[in-house]
Amino acid sequence: MVRGRHAKKEIEIALAYAEKHGWRVQDGGKGHAWGKIYCPYKDAECRCGEFCISSVWSTPKNPGNHARHLRRIVDNCTARR
Repeated sequence: MVRGRHAKKEIEIALAYAEKHGWRVQDGGKGHAWGKIYCPYKDAECRCGEFCISSVWSTPKNPGNHARHLRRIVDNCTARR
């Protein structure tokens, strides 16, 4: 399924980075969320059993900081290490 593009280019680049590392990006969030990113590793030890899931904001105050935050989540995934 093809996902929609994020309006902020910095965040779109971060989402492409997450997809490149196997994460699933799903648009269609509720409220302030544009969507979510999901870790490809469904490991019980990953993020204390909650698995790696993070919301992607639709209109963050600082898109560059939010994009860095998303890349940091992908890079610091405990199952990936």
